[in-house]
Amino acid sequence: MSQEQEFYNLYTHNFIRTAVALPEVKVADPEFNARQTIELLAEAGERRSILSVFPELGLSAYSCEDLFHQQALLDGCLDALGKILDVSRAIPVIGIVGLPLRIDGALFNCAAVFYRGKLLGVVPKTYLPNYREFYELRQFTPADHTLRDSLDLLGQTGIPFGNRLLFQVENQRLFTFYVEICEDVWVPIPPSSYAALAGATVLVNLSASNITIGKADYRRQLVANQSGRCLAAYLYSAAGMGESTTDLAWDGHGMIYENGSLVAESKRFSYGAQLVSGDIDLDRLAQERMRQNTFGQSVFRFRDEVGGFRTIAFRADLPYQERIPLERRYERFPFVPSDPARRDERCREVYEIQVQALVKRFRSTGADKMVIGISGGLDSTQALIVCARAMDVMGLSRFHILAYTMPGFATSQRTLDQARQLIRTIGCTYREIDIRPSCIQMLKDIGHPFCEGKPVYDVTFENVQAGERTSHLFRLANQYGGIVVGTSDLSEMALGWCTYGVGDHMAHYHVNASVPKTLIQYLIRWTAITDQLGPEVSPVLNDILETEISPELVPGEDSSGQPVQKTEDIVGPYELQDFILYYVLRLGFLPRKVAFMAWNAWHDRHLPGWPDIPEDKRHEYNLHEIKRWLKVFLRRFFKTSQFKRTCVPNSPKVGSGGSLSPRGDWRAPSDGEAEAWLADLDRIPD
Repeated sequence: MSQEQEFYNLYTHNFIRTAVALPEVKVADPEFNARQTIELLAEAGERRSILSVFPELGLSAYSCEDLFHQQALLDGCLDALGKILDVSRAIPVIGIVGLPLRIDGALFNCAAVFYRGKLLGVVPKTYLPNYREFYELRQFTPADHTLRDSLDLLGQTGIPFGNRLLFQVENQRLFTFYVEICEDVWVPIPPSSYAALAGATVLVNLSASNITIGKADYRRQLVANQSGRCLAAYLYSAAGMGESTTDLAWDGHGMIYENGSLVAESKRFSYGAQLVSGDIDLDRLAQERMRQNTFGQSVFRFRDEVGGFRTIAFRADLPYQERIPLERRYERFPFVPSDPARRDERCREVYEIQVQALVKRFRSTGADKMVIGISGGLDSTQALIVCARAMDVMGLSRFHILAYTMPGFATSQRTLDQARQLIRTIGCTYREIDIRPSCIQMLKDIGHPFCEGKPVYDVTFENVQAGERTSHLFRLANQYGGIVVGTSDLSEMALGWCTYGVGDHMAHYHVNASVPKTLIQYLIRWTAITDQLGPEVSPVLNDILETEISPELVPGEDSSGQPVQKTEDIVGPYELQDFILYYVLRLGFLPRKVAFMAWNAWHDRHLPGWPDIPEDKRHEYNLHEIKRWLKVFLRRFFKTSQFKRTCVPNSPKVGSGGSLSPRGDWRAPSDGEAEAWLADLDRIPD
């Protein structure tokens, strides 16, 4: 980020704002259609979009039929394009409009790409449908039936012409786009597939596409899948209000997808013009292509097709100096869908993954018991729920779960009561072991000042308790022929918030190791709301959700019985750290970009997107707070805690957000440094 670039600007962080324009048209009235196009192009500029896409044959209307053979219409479309070019000189938006063009005695269905009055290229349609209601071959010629690769038009010469043109913005090297037209994306191998392999990150489709029942859903699937397969953004603009309804109807469907995810969509069947804008993350696309090495293998495999593309490079006026926040809403909880239906499905699937994995491991060991320590906190609660469901699947009594409470020096009465009630209501075998005597013996053996009556609550004091708990569990597993089920979650693994070796770091099998803290909260809440374990268990789960997150290793309770030692005071708010974790682990983004995205998501608690969190429980974070906790994350993740992740027990990968197992998603040196990330962090304004 240079000094001339504004931090609160999406373009600074390799986003671009794009637009899909759906103008009202009049059939065979190029002058009217040009005015509508100019209005929407200007609106795109006002919204700070850099690219605006219009429908197929938008300057004439798609439904002109044999009127396309009339010279008056063809000349009128050229005049209309000329007027648009004149006006576009003052509008810093790359425009793409559709029109019929007569070239060398043949008529082509074309997309004209222009910027600041200059025609950058003209792309003819490759595949012309001639079935059912379509008969484009009656009027038009396919793109590959021409021998020329340039043309002269409206006083401009040497304009690139063809269906293998890539348009690259020189001052934003990640932004290369390709244009195809309607039917081109409906064929088995769309031209945009090869264009993506050739380097296009943004794919554009000028479409008409009349509407029939169910077709809109198929369009969504088509565009989503093409953007996902190509690891690209896909902009789709289909004709709407004003097209002839002699035999067909039109719904004006505009969509913007990014790598399979919907970014923006128009309102269908609108009776007026629409402009739908969406912010595209170019970094995400570049990172995904770099990681998915089969993409590169495909480039090599289809090198002959890829080698046939031409690149038209040009500079664009990107508004780096302005304050332009994202319009796009990022989930504050990227591991937790905000849509209730999707969230229910996600919760159910996470449980199925965890339970299936635990059943397989339990059966393969020949064990008879599951041994687990229950603290009354979130992680051990989630692990116990998984154990209970696993026993149900296997047709075994839940008494095969040996659940232990192990109160220490700092265990609060609140969490101890919650642990006891949880075990009782789920129906496990319950045991309680007071670890204080063995801890005192250990502290005495090593000469810790606590045994001399001094209240020294250092890391040794804390880890002796964590170690004693785990040591007891392993010996109990030996005694009863069981396996120790671990409880540590993905967030704790990322931040190194676990006691190494003989501590909560270790188990025979971890079930939560790739489930982040925020998702665990929702899994428990979903279990309670849906009474998955019965109505007697749900109130206990709700009480646990209301308890402060604490390791309970330093003595003290407040007036309400909550532990005074709060994890989030040390490692940061889990809701924010999980946001950071997702974009660092899953996509490898720069700290500056993560901070910008976090600010856009979290700076206003009144913004939409909260997944069922009461108003008084919602938080907001300014950039200073985000930077503070991002620094904590970077130091702990990259510098101090990798050695713990290098030797974690087996655990199932749950989400696409990633796993930190060295046998799964994440392989990193245990003695790495964090300086490169911290240096970038320093470039975030205070």
